Amino acid sequence: METPMPSTRRLPTLAPLLLTLVGAPVLAQDVDPATLYEVTTEGTSTQVKAGGQGTFVLAIKSKPGAHVSDEAPLKLELKGTQLTPAQKTLTREQSVAKKADGQQFVDPRFEVPFTAVSAGKGTLDATLTFFICTEKICARQKKAFSLPVEVQ
Repeated sequence: METPMPSTRRLPTLAPLLLTLVGAPVLAQDVDPATLYEVTTEGTSTQVKAGGQGTFVLAIKSKPGAHVSDEAPLKLELKGTQLTPAQKTLTREQSVAKKADGQQFVDPRFEVPFTAVSAGKGTLDATLTFFICTEKICARQKKAFSLPVEVQ
């Protein structure tokens, strides 16, 4: 029995379609969302006395043409080793940054007090989930941080 040869006539008509499908994801997302912002923990207390208080600071700084969505969920989760944050879960409503008159979007900034339990090396672990947007995209971002704090 002879096996029929596959038809090669269809290949030329499928080729443009395949090229379109392969190239489409590159065109749809022409910018890496992670390049549209910076997250900083500048201002966080790095040394605290045992039994004393410090402050954890986290700010999202969007770049021109981008903004943190004020409609999509934003969540900051905190936990500490040798440190006890005053709040473990924060949302956009706990941001200390407020919109100025005429300002369309505001970059969130969080300032959370924490207490140092005992002397030694402590850490604050933070997980931030938010959406960064431009006119073309809105992309979910998740960032994790672990900050050392010296407890004296």
